Amino acid sequence: MMEIDEVPDLERPVVIAAFEGWNDAAEAASGVVDHLMDVWDAKVVAAIDPEDYYDFQVNRPSVGLDDNGFRKLTWPSTHVAVASPPELDRDVILIRGIEPNMRWRAFTAELLAAVDDLGAELVVTFGALLADSPHTRPIPVTGTATEPELIDRLSLTESTYEGPTGIVGVVQDACVRLDLPAVSYWAAVPHYVAQPPCPKATLAMLGHLEELLGTSIPLGDLPEEARAWERGVDELAGDDEEIADYVRSLEESRDTADLPEASGEAIAREFERYLKRRGGDAND
Repeated sequence: MMEIDEVPDLERPVVIAAFEGWNDAAEAASGVVDHLMDVWDAKVVAAIDPEDYYDFQVNRPSVGLDDNGFRKLTWPSTHVAVASPPELDRDVILIRGIEPNMRWRAFTAELLAAVDDLGAELVVTFGALLADSPHTRPIPVTGTATEPELIDRLSLTESTYEGPTGIVGVVQDACVRLDLPAVSYWAAVPHYVAQPPCPKATLAMLGHLEELLGTSIPLGDLPEEARAWERGVDELAGDDEEIADYVRSLEESRDTADLPEASGEAIAREFERYLKRRGGDAND
């Protein structure tokens, strides 16, 4: 089992997890945890033994130089980190890893046993998929939850998806079996720009996390990176009339589908949610 460094008792910790691989189109989901690790100054306290779960011909170790200039071998793994964000009244457990190649049930059981030892009260997973969504519009993010209270509070749904799943789906299923509340958010990344990164999708998922946690998250350069990403895709589409026509067709489909929601009341609700996350007042 995973060995955890000595950690002080955590205050009502929430787990935030993402995994590279099938669940991580354009690395948008793992980008969420990478950003949080940085802005919340997270400390890694445990790591999965990769020997048990990874095929090293698929996920190869990498070699590089350490801070002292010596060559260092790094094995693919999944890490657990903890953070105490100053803007939150609870601690955070961050999981950043790679979808395993084998023994998924044992992998999931080991991870959830570790976060249970740390006192986890809620698990939030992030995923990203490729979809027919235009890069010029807000990135769609869908959410599901395992508890009726979370579904109601966050205006989510119970998942009705049927088909292949990745490690994110396996983790959420295990949470249900352990009676551990879980939420899962998925971003729809434009399939015609599938190469990483996709900061606009990462930023969209962080917005939903802010709503769940009821606080603002330091965003750093991410908003500007998202704007630069969109400008870059605009330029690529502008150089290819066929792609430009395709993007316009996606925009028309998206705008038509969104029309019933584009009411003044819906816009007001979204604005109030934004102000709440940022600590403002809709009446100012």
